[in-house]
Amino acid sequence: MNKKKIVEIVIFVAVSALLIFGIPRFVIERVIVDGPSMETTLHNKDNILVEKVSRYFGNIDRFDIIVFYPNDQAKKRNGEYYVKRVIGLPGETVQIVDQTILINGEPLEEFYGSTEMTTEGIASLPIELGEEEYFVLGDNREVSKDSRSAEVGPVPLSRIGGKLLLRIYPLKRFGTVN
Repeated sequence: MNKKKIVEIVIFVAVSALLIFGIPRFVIERVIVDGPSMETTLHNKDNILVEKVSRYFGNIDRFDIIVFYPNDQAKKRNGEYYVKRVIGLPGETVQIVDQTILINGEPLEEFYGSTEMTTEGIASLPIELGEEEYFVLGDNREVSKDSRSAEVGPVPLSRIGGKLLLRIYPLKRFGTVN
């Protein structure tokens, strides 16, 4: 075998490895929704594609659906993750009073919650988000373990894996998600 063929094979293997391992790790990843906390927007076992690039450029906006890890160890082991909706942005103060979400003291106009919030959790008192912290809620507020829980709390940018790009399964609901 000549040197040119060997170089072509090495380049082919390197590019293939980059596509197989690099894209899911750094660009886009399939995630399976586990549980009912995002109903009626997403359902248990929905397969979604999450893009991982926007978090590096600060392109996470209110109402985006994100995937995040409950702690840094989970991120390293590809373990437990949560799928939730961004409600509070860095630098804002979030509080929940009588089922009303307040952002910097003003009621938030949003229609994503599919159930009433019967508990405010730690958000019964004002929560001041840091420069790289987000407050997240599940759409099915009654069963969602989210930023209202002291165990989850505000989510640092470093633990965000990416944001929802599109639902790929079930096929009858394939497409973008509001």
